[in-house]
Amino acid sequence: MTDKSRARLDEAISVLGNGFFAAAGSKINLHAVLHAIVALEQRSFHRAADVIGIDQSVVSRRIRALEDELGVSLFERGRAGVRPTRAGKEFIDQAKSVLSDLDYAVKSARSAGTGAKGQLRIGFLCSLGSGFLRDLVVEFARSHSSVNIEMAYGGPRDHIPRVRDGSMDIAFFTGFPTLPDCDVELLWYERVYCVLPEDHQLASVEALSWPGLENEKFIVSSEEPGPEIHEYLIRRLAAVGFRPQVKRVAVCRESLFHLVAMGFGVTLTSDSAIATPFRGVQFKLIADDRDTLPTVGVWLSSNDNPALRRFISLARAKKSRALS
Repeated sequence: MTDKSRARLDEAISVLGNGFFAAAGSKINLHAVLHAIVALEQRSFHRAADVIGIDQSVVSRRIRALEDELGVSLFERGRAGVRPTRAGKEFIDQAKSVLSDLDYAVKSARSAGTGAKGQLRIGFLCSLGSGFLRDLVVEFARSHSSVNIEMAYGGPRDHIPRVRDGSMDIAFFTGFPTLPDCDVELLWYERVYCVLPEDHQLASVEALSWPGLENEKFIVSSEEPGPEIHEYLIRRLAAVGFRPQVKRVAVCRESLFHLVAMGFGVTLTSDSAIATPFRGVQFKLIADDRDTLPTVGVWLSSNDNPALRRFISLARAKKSRALS
């Protein structure tokens, strides 16, 4: 056993407080077990004491107390040193394995506690083409390379039950859902864009206004976030005095953009989606200060996953940097 491995074991034993472990009706001093291991390697209590850095009398006393507790002699003592009994050799070999497992358990717990290993399960609805969430996940993954990150696309109906039952750590949605049993925190805003065919009459306009879209036919996906976009359209256009034409189509976001390019209508999207080039469409900002979508993170307050806590801390730091 090297000095480094012995020091690690000594530290691992200290995690148990006073270093005692109850087993089979005996109260075992694990420091004494470690001393016995070193004594076996050195074949001498004196040399073992030098290696450990304590008095020989302490080593001898602890090993004697260990033998009394076990009810068996671990060593035969002589002027030339010590040698293990058959029972002592068997006990020490097994004890080394147990202490090695303890060392591993302590290191694993500490690694997990710093977010250095483990698992993080993230639900999202926005695009990962650019923006806050993409940058956040990339930064976290680079600094916590041993954390296994799982990403799942979907809306609140998909992810909130999973957050509640602990099968998902955190989910991101637009708006402010009322979830009294969860932590809900605003992290960033996304601007709203209208997606137009590239040959649309408004394609040359730098930024759009809602009145300018009064006569447009909107298409939204029946999948998330289509229903949410539908509600947003009704709310915003009603505020300027007209009811929009909105049709739901059973396609994903990518196919929805293809339909826009083919002339089936226009749709809405947000900041995170416009970084990905898409043939046949143009993204035009809705130039109204009120048209920003608040995006929140939702997690269970009782979720003690260390990787989640590190992720939330990084998200808050990133939010603060963006506001400064």
